[in-house]
Amino acid sequence: MNRFDTVILEFLTGIQLPALADHAIRVMVGLYTFKGYFLIPLLWWIWFQPHPRREWRREIVIATAASGLISLAVGRSLARCLPFRQRPMFSPDLHLHFASMSLREAQLSTFSSFPSDHAMLWMAISVGIFLVWRGIGTLAMLYTVLFICLPRAYLGFHYPTDLIAGAFIGIAFTYILTRDAVRERTARPVLQLAMPMNAPAIRSVG
Repeated sequence: MNRFDTVILEFLTGIQLPALADHAIRVMVGLYTFKGYFLIPLLWWIWFQPHPRREWRREIVIATAASGLISLAVGRSLARCLPFRQRPMFSPDLHLHFASMSLREAQLSTFSSFPSDHAMLWMAISVGIFLVWRGIGTLAMLYTVLFICLPRAYLGFHYPTDLIAGAFIGIAFTYILTRDAVRERTARPVLQLAMPMNAPAIRSVG
């Protein structure tokens, strides 16, 4: 393990939180739908909100959703093809004490830690929101870091580099799929198929 991961995990495990706080973090991480409670509704809001560039915004939403799904597929493939990386919580050589694991979490021992699919999916969604709505998108990315990624490192689900790599993959796919040249050939036909009665799409500028 590299020094970067070691320093961060030592710092996180050195934080002495009350048992109730540890339990709350574990519950939050275990509620897989919780992660989307604040992000998916933002995509819906962008989709339905009246706006002069509504068609462009809807194309971004489609491209963002596709980016998240593609990121997950690529991440799963990498986890299977790359050398297996044991999760921190199952690595006795680290000599670190993570919050006690449940039986459900113990089943993760057969899944490679690298890269983090949660970081891939939700950072892809957050960046898509940011491209349309800078202020709220910044909060969405901050939310992803603090409430999705950081707790997974704190509990020993992932090394920090797992999360950083996953976030990078999600960001990269969202960036690529939302570029004009790609989006107009992928998201736009989907939008026109889904809403054939729409007025002609408003082209984005720049």
